[in-house]
Amino acid sequence: MYKAVRARLRALVCGKRRGRGDAGMVTSEYATGIVAVVGFAVLLYQVLTSDSVRALLEGIVKKALSGQM
Repeated sequence: MYKAVRARLRALVCGKRRGRGDAGMVTSEYATGIVAVVGFAVLLYQVLTSDSVRALLEGIVKKALSGQM
């Protein structure tokens, strides 16, 4: 009888653990992700608004609009 009770208890405990999967992120993970995304956005903004990249992009757009290839 002890073995049967122990087996049933083990099945219940293991079944509950299996059903409780990690469904999402916690608040600290959201905060870390947001900080990383904001940092990347700032870096990307600084690169795209720099003079050399701006001149390169303007050249590409002017060439595309002029119709010359």
